[in-house]
Amino acid sequence: MSRREEYEQKTEELLLPILEKYGFELWDVEYVKEGSNWYLRAYIDKPGGIMVDDCEVVSRELSDLLDEKDFVEGAYILEVSSPGLGRPLKKERDFERSIGEEVEIRTYRAIDRQKEFTGILKAYDKDTITIEYEDGTEGQFSRSDVALVRLAFDF
Repeated sequence: MSRREEYEQKTEELLLPILEKYGFELWDVEYVKEGSNWYLRAYIDKPGGIMVDDCEVVSRELSDLLDEKDFVEGAYILEVSSPGLGRPLKKERDFERSIGEEVEIRTYRAIDRQKEFTGILKAYDKDTITIEYEDGTEGQFSRSDVALVRLAFDF
């Protein structure tokens, strides 16, 4: 397990009881370097959406626990936020909760002369993702060909 994966997993373990207490759900935890700074980010959600006050209360409790456990080496910036409207689907649970939702798929290489596809997420497994297009037909994508899957949003 890499250092990044270890930090994400340990942070998730600290975060889950906090989220359960408030009725929130965990969308993702990531430990990433941007520029010269390291960021430890937690993305949380709830039915109806997360508010700034929700992020603040979780951030304060998580920060206290992270200070107490002190397993992250070096300096980092803690951020707690909503996953946003166009949230990427990364983990099994992301796909599970998004069945029946409209998604956008971007592929690494063109398939039938296009790299972006939109449809209703119908099925997924470890190898494939299936969507239903507006015309009722289905498209199946090999996960190895998919660069990004995210919830679609219209304005």
